[in-house]
Amino acid sequence: MKNSNSITTDLEHFGLQVVEDLFDYPYVQNRQQILPYEFAKTHLVLPLECRDGTLLVAISDPLALEVLEEVRLMTGKDVKDVLSSRETLELAIQQCYHQTEEATSELFSSLQENHSSDQADEEGYDLLGQKSSDSPVIRILNAILLEAIQQGASDIHFEPLEANLSVRYRIDGVLQLRHTPPKEYQSQLLARIKVMSRLDIAEQRLPQDGRIKLRLGNRQIDFRVSTIPVVYGERIVLRILDKSNIMLGLNKIGMRPAILEKFNHLINLSEGIVLVTGPTGSGKTTTLYSALSEINSSHTNIMTIEDPVEYKLQAMAQIAVNPKINLNFSTGLRHILRQDPDVIMIGEIRDRETAEIAIQAALTGHLVLTTLHTNDAPSALTRLVDMGIEPYLLSSSVIGVLAQRLVRQICPKCKTSYQPTEVELQNLSIEEPVEKLFYGKGCPDCYETGYKGRLGIYELMGMNGFLRRKLVETVDSSALRQVALDEGMRTLRQDGGDLVAQGLTTTAEVLRVTRGCED
Repeated sequence: MKNSNSITTDLEHFGLQVVEDLFDYPYVQNRQQILPYEFAKTHLVLPLECRDGTLLVAISDPLALEVLEEVRLMTGKDVKDVLSSRETLELAIQQCYHQTEEATSELFSSLQENHSSDQADEEGYDLLGQKSSDSPVIRILNAILLEAIQQGASDIHFEPLEANLSVRYRIDGVLQLRHTPPKEYQSQLLARIKVMSRLDIAEQRLPQDGRIKLRLGNRQIDFRVSTIPVVYGERIVLRILDKSNIMLGLNKIGMRPAILEKFNHLINLSEGIVLVTGPTGSGKTTTLYSALSEINSSHTNIMTIEDPVEYKLQAMAQIAVNPKINLNFSTGLRHILRQDPDVIMIGEIRDRETAEIAIQAALTGHLVLTTLHTNDAPSALTRLVDMGIEPYLLSSSVIGVLAQRLVRQICPKCKTSYQPTEVELQNLSIEEPVEKLFYGKGCPDCYETGYKGRLGIYELMGMNGFLRRKLVETVDSSALRQVALDEGMRTLRQDGGDLVAQGLTTTAEVLRVTRGCED
């Protein structure tokens, strides 16, 4: 990888112009594909525009003269080269060879009936390197996968209906209908997915789970596949795991400074349990991974047990739960404790046995990070008592509980201000005077939703002396919540209200995700 100093040296030595932004050039903006994708990707060369019969191309290697000669022969034009970094070129090549947002819909409308099923699988093939010989089914599926990745979807839902197949993307936590391919493609599409994920295509009565590995340029994209039989066929959901999108680091996931400081203190303690709570899809795993990345060092033995391992982290021992061989959370946790760990991450506490082992680990000098499915922070303690854990054990082992949600962020392109009402401000517990709030009107950039991207809102309950004593007296979550509030805990809704006041999200969005958390 070239740094700025080496690029400057190249400029002086070779007399080449250095271009740091390639996205303003017409060929990149219009996705004009002058060279074959495989050639552009392999040699890191990209045409930018044609000036007076001369083709301007960007390269990363100023010594690649034979590549420039090949470009001249392929295009029949004189070639002038400019220098750009490898990373910038890779991103620009992906942009140039991506399909347009309308391409998937146009593909569906232009396809003619073709009932042949091509089940040949190329493991790890590049989604951008489509072949003209590919069957309609392969082209449809590749187009759907590519479009979903482009639009930032976290999941793709293939749902058989009576008249057609529904394809929906979950974008920023909300499902959006995108396509309805003809019914005759349903069995072929679903069979193609099952072949790619190495599932049994003959088994259509039982649920199955698998994985697909593909590439998008130089990016590795993994898909976690789940099938389940429904009335009109098999329903398949693909969870998109894109390592380039995961933001690890507590300073990158949107924690406000006050909560970040307290949470950092908790995860740097040598022993105790830190619980992260919230519903499915609220970002708990990302928070745990971020916490582990903060405390990871050559002096710390960090081990995790997850179901499944979504992202592989450097210098950490990660174990995937496998029920087929009786490797569950409790069994794996017992064996982890024999590996002399300093920090243990448990994907989720689901039963009393796992909870008991986690507490014993915390009481014997280990830091344990884990998750629970509860609405708010105080309810996590009540949930563990419901599992059969004694309150005095919790008061001795739990050092903090973090509840979280994800709220959609207002699209910056269509952000519009309005005058808030007193009731609206009261609902969000906004005490400071606010003259205007914001919402998104909807634009092509956000697919007319008014939102683009997500932010976290958090509720951190540190276990101090008052809370420990109260927990021994009563396990009522309302009583524990009141003590935590008296000790200065800010609620999820209050934290969301701060984001609303800053113009980052909307009142409706905060109320949507915190409904049921507060009276």
